[in-house]
Order: sequence, then C-alpha cells, then structure tokens
Amino acid sequence: MYPTSPAETEAFKIRDTDKPFTFKPIKSARLIRLKSWEYWPFSVVYIPVFMYWLWLSIKAKSFFFFSASNPSIESGGLLGESKIGILDLIDDAFKPVTLFVKRHEHADTLAASVLNAGLDFPVIAKPDAGERGWGVEKIKNESALLAYLRKSPVDFLVQEYVDYPLEFGVFYYRMPDQQKGTISSIVQKEFLSVTGNGHSSLGELILTNDRAILQWESLKIKYADSLHKVLPFGKKMTLVAIGNHCLGTKFLNANHLITPELTAIFDRISLGIEGFYYGRYDLRCTNLDDFYQGKNIKIMELNGAGAEPAHIYDPSFSIWEGWKVLLHHWHILYKISTRNHQNGVPYMRFQEARGIWKRIKMQS
Repeated sequence: MYPTSPAETEAFKIRDTDKPFTFKPIKSARLIRLKSWEYWPFSVVYIPVFMYWLWLSIKAKSFFFFSASNPSIESGGLLGESKIGILDLIDDAFKPVTLFVKRHEHADTLAASVLNAGLDFPVIAKPDAGERGWGVEKIKNESALLAYLRKSPVDFLVQEYVDYPLEFGVFYYRMPDQQKGTISSIVQKEFLSVTGNGHSSLGELILTNDRAILQWESLKIKYADSLHKVLPFGKKMTLVAIGNHCLGTKFLNANHLITPELTAIFDRISLGIEGFYYGRYDLRCTNLDDFYQGKNIKIMELNGAGAEPAHIYDPSFSIWEGWKVLLHHWHILYKISTRNHQNGVPYMRFQEARGIWKRIKMQS
C-alpha cells in the first residue's frame, strides 16, 4: 500500500520499492531529440547562420570580422579563448574564487593551491577552453579533484561552487564609444530534477522525464545505489546541479525580467571590462531583488562572440523564432566588429586562426 496524501508520504520517507523494475528507457532518446529542435546538431541548426556569416564576411572583407568584436579577448571570444583570461578582466566582487590549473600540474601543488585559495568542497572543475558544458563536473572532495586532474587532457579551472538558487544567462551588447548598452536576452536555467509521487522509484521517475532519459547513461551510474528508492510525495530531487543544456538543464525565456534598471547594472559591470562589447554572462544570484540591485551576483563565465542568446532554447520557441534571433545577433556582432575595425582594431589573420585551430586540435 502506497501513501495517498502528503502527510502520509512524509511519514513514509524514502524507502526501497518492493516491486521489480527493469530500468530501461520507455521512449527513444533519438525520437526525443528529433521532435525538439533544441537537441538538433549544431551543424544543422546553424546552416542559416553559416550562410549569413558568409555574406557578412564578404561585406567586411574578412572571414574573421567577429574577432574585432571584443578586442581584449582572443578571436573576440569565438574560437579557443581562455576562460580564465576573460574572468581576469572582471571585477573580483562579481566572480567566484577561481584557480587556473595546468593539465600536468603536480597533485601536491594543486592540493596546496586549493587550500591557500580558501576553497571548500564541493568545487566546480571545467576546461579552460571548452564549449557547451564539455568536461564540467561538480567535484565533491580532494580525491575526486585529483582524479579529474589525472584524466584531464587540457588545462582547467577549479572554481568555487556557488549554490545561489537562481541561475541566468544575460546577453549584453554595446556599440563602441557608447556608454549604454542593451540586454537582448535573459535565459533562466532550471536544473534537471524529478519530483516524487510517493510510489514511483527514482529510476521510474527518471525514465518518465524526457530530459532525464537523455542523461540516462550517466544518471544510472551516478545514482546506481538509489534507483530503487521511492521519493516522498512532492519531494523535489535535483539530479544535476550544473546549468548546462547538454547536462539536461531546461532553458527558459526570461526576457520579461529585462528593465532599464537591470540594463544599467550590466552597463556598470561591462564598462569595467576593458575591450568587451558583445557576449553572455553566465551567473548565479540569491534572489531577484539582489539581481536588480547588482548585489550577490557571481559570474561563473563570460562568453564573447561565440555566445548565444540562450533563451531561444526555451521549449516553446520554434526553430523559425530561433533563427530570427540568431541572425539578428550576428547582425549586431557585425556592426560592433566593423565599428571597432574602423577605430583601429585589426581583424584576425588567417595564420592566427590556423594557429588557434591547431592548438585546439592538439588539446582534443
């Protein structure tokens, strides 16, 4: 007999289910991806953007016009840029404690650096140059961090884990020589989670959640000892506490949060970053009141020319709406880049782009 009310369930707590269950996805992951364009391959979604880039390149007389968008960031922030290099440009008041670690760092040196920085576990580890959540992990203890060091093929960051409840991606741009910019996109990130009903096991809850099904191969390992547990009625369990789309996070359109007051906050932050005009802040904050006042904000990353206005991945957005927003932002990127070029910022040369690409290939 399963509990039938929240009160009964609270007394019930988490327990092992007594019915047999074979953990096998009911839905096809391939079908889930096919039906929702947010999961389509980058190379497919970006076909119109690629064609528009070619046209803009002809107008700018450079395939690498975007490199002039953010003069202080390598390639403008589209290819091979260093995360720590960008974070170093941001005021310490707005970012978490972050360590840069060489991929061949000695274990004792890393442990000492973490201690000297005052970092407490858990921490976040992520490649210094990486995209779309690749290699991002929440590290629970020192042994797990040293294991990450041993397996990492690239330099990486160890970052203070910020457990503020709200996570946003704020897309901001500003024309050179202007003091006021524009917030064109805010995405709110909803971490991958399931909610108990008092009778389904964790495994069953995961396999009735489309987003969780796509993460099944990793989740079945992470929660191997808990898959047969039953969650109490109404209890929400976060499965992945990292706000990346490729890890199951739902991206929600939060453009209704854009106000002149909030734009002024990001004008102030952005004007303090030399040579930055176009990109997306990925941040966490305590609550909306603090968000609007610029208080208790921690910027985990700042992405440049390669950033996306991520609100387009809201499940309610159509591919046509997404394309319209992407093309608009590439038009803005072109305007900022060509204006900077007119002001003396050179475009990246082919030899430079080739060098960056070779470096990326060597690290992969």
